[in-house]
Amino acid sequence: MEQKEARKWFLKCIAILITALLLIAFAVFFVDPYFHYHKPYSFLSYRLHDERYTNDGISRHFDFNAIITGTSMTQNTKPSEMDAYFSTLSVKEPFPGAGYKEIAENLDRALSRNPNVSIVLWAVDYNGLLRDGDWQQYDSYPTYLYDDNPFNDASYLFNKSILYHGVLPNVAMTLLGESSTTMDEYSSWEREYGLDQILASYDRNHVNLNVSTTFGEEEYETVTDTITSNVTRIVNKYPDITFYIFYPPYSICYWDAQYLKGTIPKQLKAEQTATELLLECPNVKLYNFFDQYDIICNLDYYCDDGHYSAEINSLILKWISEGTGLVTKENYLEKIETEKEFFLNYDYDSIYE
Repeated sequence: MEQKEARKWFLKCIAILITALLLIAFAVFFVDPYFHYHKPYSFLSYRLHDERYTNDGISRHFDFNAIITGTSMTQNTKPSEMDAYFSTLSVKEPFPGAGYKEIAENLDRALSRNPNVSIVLWAVDYNGLLRDGDWQQYDSYPTYLYDDNPFNDASYLFNKSILYHGVLPNVAMTLLGESSTTMDEYSSWEREYGLDQILASYDRNHVNLNVSTTFGEEEYETVTDTITSNVTRIVNKYPDITFYIFYPPYSICYWDAQYLKGTIPKQLKAEQTATELLLECPNVKLYNFFDQYDIICNLDYYCDDGHYSAEINSLILKWISEGTGLVTKENYLEKIETEKEFFLNYDYDSIYE
């Protein structure tokens, strides 16, 4: 008798456990905080966060015909402003700290699923030109969200973090009557700006000077591989899409570090190599804003040597829509020579006086 009761108790516990797991899986599937299965429901509020979890779901299920992508340099770009300038319906898919490869792979997935996309706005980080093409900062990714394999979805459906940080906050927002995160707000940030803030992360007295200043065959091949394997590969794969590509305008403190290391000529050679490769693509419109001296020399726009305020993100959209900063086969060498003249002769000491 006792053995029979014990067996019933055990089976009851198993049934309760299975029911609980099925309820959790259903909750994750129904709310779907990272849009792996379906687009957002109108009656639920969604907190858009965790770009590496959310971006692929945006690509899968949101309605759009234009994409804004890049690293943290695009986080404050507002799709609503892009739509106003370009008459698009755009989404934003930034990857803070990403290498070229990660951005290219996501963009390829997004474009393969959305044949109606006609415009891509792509920030190609200037300081990544000399990195290896497969360089990446992060080793851990929710790859189970990126593929179409249903058998690894258990990592999503039975994930405690997904439940606690995805499902429950969305339910709470809905019950409290809070609105969903807008695409403009998604991934955006606001920080303190100015020289004092920059100096909290940039110490010109401790710049690593033990670096190569040579741009030779090895460096040429690195830039060529980085651009062709990640950027022009995608551009050429989708010839009907216009790619608005730009080098983000880092602050004068970034160039101060390059000057101290003696790497400005090397960086400009890398820029020339990348630019020549990009200009061979007829569906690329390339932009460079390093001659916007009123911006890059005004440190009130920057929170470190590279990251600028949302105001500059807005200006970049305006400049591109107007054709300001457009790089062509006719003017790119002149632009690079102007950069060389300016940044090699700038009075960097005056920044800190």
